[in-house]
Amino acid sequence: MAILGSSLTVIAIIGIVTFLLIREHAGAQEAATRSATTIAQLIDADVLRTVELYDLTLQGVIAAAQRDDLKQVSPQIRHLALFDRSTTARFKGDILLLDKHGDVLAESSKIEPRHSNFADRDYFLAHASNRDSGMFISRPFKPRCDCEDSNEWRISFSRRITSPTGEFLGVVVASMRLTYFDQLFNSLNIGNDSTLNIINDEGILLAQKPYLEHDSIGKSFANRPNVLRILRESSGSFNSVSSIDQQQRLYTFSKVGNLPLTVIVALSGNDVFAAWRRTTMVISGATGVLCIGLLWLTWLLCRELRLRHSAERELAQLAATDALTGVANRRTLDLTLRHEWFRAQRSGMPLSLLMIDADHFKAFNDRHGHQGGDDALRTVAKVIAANVRRPADLVARYGGEEFSVILAETDGAGAQQIAEHIRTAVEQLPRVEGDESPITVSIGISTWTTRSDISLEQLLFAADKALYQAKESGRNRVVVAD
Repeated sequence: MAILGSSLTVIAIIGIVTFLLIREHAGAQEAATRSATTIAQLIDADVLRTVELYDLTLQGVIAAAQRDDLKQVSPQIRHLALFDRSTTARFKGDILLLDKHGDVLAESSKIEPRHSNFADRDYFLAHASNRDSGMFISRPFKPRCDCEDSNEWRISFSRRITSPTGEFLGVVVASMRLTYFDQLFNSLNIGNDSTLNIINDEGILLAQKPYLEHDSIGKSFANRPNVLRILRESSGSFNSVSSIDQQQRLYTFSKVGNLPLTVIVALSGNDVFAAWRRTTMVISGATGVLCIGLLWLTWLLCRELRLRHSAERELAQLAATDALTGVANRRTLDLTLRHEWFRAQRSGMPLSLLMIDADHFKAFNDRHGHQGGDDALRTVAKVIAANVRRPADLVARYGGEEFSVILAETDGAGAQQIAEHIRTAVEQLPRVEGDESPITVSIGISTWTTRSDISLEQLLFAADKALYQAKESGRNRVVVAD
């Protein structure tokens, strides 16, 4: 019972600790999600401000290009009027004014525009085919020039130029170096092994910190399960394994306003749950020690209780056993006889009592001494016990050389049969050296049945009287009381 109680206590402790650790795990994830959401919101706000500046620049160029009076001024003044607002845009590249054929009419970096055609660009095709495209954000690209930053990735923001009648007149486009995102990401601390990403609605990577794959800018990740989920849900958070480095990450993502851009904060699971893992190790270790200690103390207590119970049982057995012969003593005889007497009264089953006495024992004791007499009594007790085999029966030392046998649910004939077996077995014992005659016993029997009208004391007296008659009749015999 103690071990069961301790086991249930240990299970309860483990259950409570597990529940608390699971709750702490959820708390750590929730805190990390809030932190990642804050970072994503900071990036969203900065990107929205930057894109708004580019859009103002585009609208300024369009407004200036549609003024008829600019056609009469000098190229320098016209250039200044067209690109007056472009100086406010950060990380800007060239701003180009294209006609309806894609040829360059004006550019921000030169008063005399280059002779180039951009009719094949995705933004030009989008505006030429759709009059309601609004501001268009292109795919990442590298400039078509031999300039120093020709290998630097860029994206462009563009707007359609439309006549009052809705006719397509051209496109104004402003490019932005993607180093803008690098500088923005560098201002944010996201911990080790975590990443910041920006993708467009087609799953193309525009920026990443740090880069997990070489030459990943401009590469489409739309077929990756995590990216598919992000593009489908637009904003949210989930745990998953990165398909690039196979690390467990907490993905928090949000769409940048109405723009076709999505910010992804991918926090490393090792960073998110590092403190939780340390706490788990400490608490699990302490809980393990506590539980093992509790079970060990319970085992020690149970062992002590078993030893105590064994000692008490041994003491009880010693208190109920005759020290010389090993059979029950007089106290046990009295208790058992009274118990069997009342049981027989209730059940109506017969109860028999044998009184057994070793013949001529005083003379035997004088011849062989007390040690020889004790050995003889032990031998007689073993013979009696060997012939009384039922668990409910009892063999006891009545006193001196006299023994008693209680035979529950045994009538007179059965008792007499057992008594004869005992008498014969004792008589057949090997003779003691120096004696010509064997050791013998005299036995008196009394039996109570429902036809008897005697008390327990009378039952004892009758057995004792029958024993006396057996001795008077010559000993080594069995006498049944009337």
